[in-house]
Amino acid sequence: MTTPDNRRHPADTESQTAPVVKLKTNNETVNNTIDSVNKTVGRLERNPIIAHLMRAAERFNDRMGNQFGAAITYFSFLSMIPMLMVAFAAGGFILASHPTLLQDIFNKILDNVSDPTLAATLKNTISTAIQQRTTVGLVGLLIALYSGINWMGNLREAVRAQSRDIWERTPQDKEKIWVKYLRDLISLVGLLVALIVTLFITSVAGSAQQTIINLLHLDAISWLKPAWRLIGLAISIFANYLLFFWIFWRLPRHRPRRKALIRGTLLAAVGFEVIKIIMTYTLPKLISSPSGAAFGSVLGLMAFFYFFARLTLFCAAWIATARYKDDPQMPGKSHN
Repeated sequence: MTTPDNRRHPADTESQTAPVVKLKTNNETVNNTIDSVNKTVGRLERNPIIAHLMRAAERFNDRMGNQFGAAITYFSFLSMIPMLMVAFAAGGFILASHPTLLQDIFNKILDNVSDPTLAATLKNTISTAIQQRTTVGLVGLLIALYSGINWMGNLREAVRAQSRDIWERTPQDKEKIWVKYLRDLISLVGLLVALIVTLFITSVAGSAQQTIINLLHLDAISWLKPAWRLIGLAISIFANYLLFFWIFWRLPRHRPRRKALIRGTLLAAVGFEVIKIIMTYTLPKLISSPSGAAFGSVLGLMAFFYFFARLTLFCAAWIATARYKDDPQMPGKSHN
């Protein structure tokens, strides 16, 4: 891994924290309280961790991290439609080769749907999907490929906006359109491979862990259950780490510093696991109500994409604003 150019835009190298306004009143007690608050805030701002988080949050907001996150969420949700088309086509091929399974589905529809018109509509829809499975699959695959490449391009530009030294794009950042699409296609394939590896590690590790527990008859030992959960959590975080490491290492034009990349990726991996845990517990409650049953899954999916996008961009800003003692010191400036 190479060491990137450590030059920083002046707006990024200087502390952007506004000075604390020192208010004074005629009440001595109030003045003492204000002075105490100012000192506390000053100590927090001088803390390296707090200062780093403030720099990252400022860059995230200044470079439209919220807007980029919303755009990534929109394109992510839009990309689900062709993926569903491909899934329906695959299901059509399976049902076409298993007429018994198809008849069982039709019987369950007739048994569970009381309205004869709705049951007939569902039956005709499934039959049409099976008959046109090749066309639906090819069209869905082409649209999924196109939307996936555009999704990757938007994610790349959003990460680069947080990572590069200056906010505006330079002539070096502009590419020919065929180079851009080819690069995004390669990046999309790489991301899919990283995602498959991540899911493979999580599923295989979970199955192997349960198999080992059953073979050694350790499932009856209650005090070991927290340890198994922690092991599973560590494996899931490691899988997340591989996914985000690929994003932060591959998408920016300049390679980030190794120390910042490792720490920022770990922050993203842990944050992503927290998001998954929260969604796991809140989504079932969201879809339990009648209105949630209709829109809960859609809202949950959009919230998942949005939090993933914001986490990715914030960690990209965190990596880009990392400062260490061995960084080149700017003239007249000292390290925070």
